[in-house]
Amino acid sequence: MKGEVAALLDEVLGLKGRAVQFGADTPLIGSLPELDSMAAVAVLTSLEERFGFTIEDDDIDGSTFATFGSLVGFVESKLAV
Repeated sequence: MKGEVAALLDEVLGLKGRAVQFGADTPLIGSLPELDSMAAVAVLTSLEERFGFTIEDDDIDGSTFATFGSLVGFVESKLAV
């Protein structure tokens, strides 16, 4: 799952392969200049399309994009439902 989420971040944010090096503790929001609020919406939309789940407004909070691990965990939790 980590590889798929990293590939999606690379694609949506134009990271040119940098996301492959992300570990679970890699900070995202506030540390990754490419990930602003508009880019976060694009990432969420891409996650919905790629993985086939729906994200409701109340599914997302500040911790979702805190780290790469928290984003991967969010995707895994949506797929487990």
